[in-house]
Amino acid sequence: MTSTIKQPTIRVAVTQHEPIWLDLEATTDKTCHLIASAASANAKLVVFPECWIPGYPAWIWSRPVDFDLGVKYVENSLEIDSPQMRRIRDAAATHQVNVGLGFSERDGDSVYIAQALIDEKGEIRMQRRKMKPTHMERTIFGDASGSCLAGVVQLSDGGPRVGNVFREHIQPLLKYYTLSQNEQIHIAGWPPLDPFVEGSPGFWSMTAEGCRSLSQTYAAEAGAYVLHCAAILTETGIEAMKTKGSPIMGSPTAGSSAIIGPDGRLLKTAESGGEQLIIADLNMSEVTKTKTFADAGGHYSRPDMLWLGADPTSKPTVRIAKPDF
Repeated sequence: MTSTIKQPTIRVAVTQHEPIWLDLEATTDKTCHLIASAASANAKLVVFPECWIPGYPAWIWSRPVDFDLGVKYVENSLEIDSPQMRRIRDAAATHQVNVGLGFSERDGDSVYIAQALIDEKGEIRMQRRKMKPTHMERTIFGDASGSCLAGVVQLSDGGPRVGNVFREHIQPLLKYYTLSQNEQIHIAGWPPLDPFVEGSPGFWSMTAEGCRSLSQTYAAEAGAYVLHCAAILTETGIEAMKTKGSPIMGSPTAGSSAIIGPDGRLLKTAESGGEQLIIADLNMSEVTKTKTFADAGGHYSRPDMLWLGADPTSKPTVRIAKPDF
């Protein structure tokens, strides 16, 4: 008599919301509220966009120096060991929901684009920083060290394996490092995204359409579900960051969050551009089905000819030398 191992189905919630711009306490409150809302919809994983706390620093694309906003941004960024992070972790535990959180991490007086995966018991299972801030982001954020190569995390009770990346979807080596760990669900965190305008001097790859295409490409490459999560920007945020009229994040942008299947197709998008949770049930057997066709980290690889080297160790700025004797 034969038997089959039934793979899990998990309900996920992708946020499409606007943070309370540059306000750590208020955005923490909103985060906890959205965790509760996701739990009410019976979701077991809820995800947030890039720099959700305290919001993405949109002004960097129109003026690289703004000391007043820079100070406010650092002061309202989230520390790993802080009362605000404790509240978020408690909310995850209270509602028994796994949380994929994008935030600006404060470490001393420096900030880093960061992600954390908090499990349903409130434990931080993974934390990482963006390997290299993109272009003007370097006026605010620092580089990561080897810890940015955080491992894919398996959720409790035999749940799916979950990984995270930001705009690093244009970093082929980092993508391969992540997908090679048998990733099943991928969290793709994005800032507010402007729609593509024909004739614009900007890059299509920076627009809502271009970034969603990058997420869909990753899904097809990895054979994994992708939770494509982007924030909303309204006049409130534009006024807070003084970006009105800027070609990038200078006009209100609708949300473009979506859930993408392991073959790259769009499974579910928002019903409108406004605030909402996008809910779907994801069957991990579909991941297996897709990878029987092509598994880039498994049977579809050729490590005898091509392989990736990685060093996940952190390199602190001060390293105490050990005596030779």
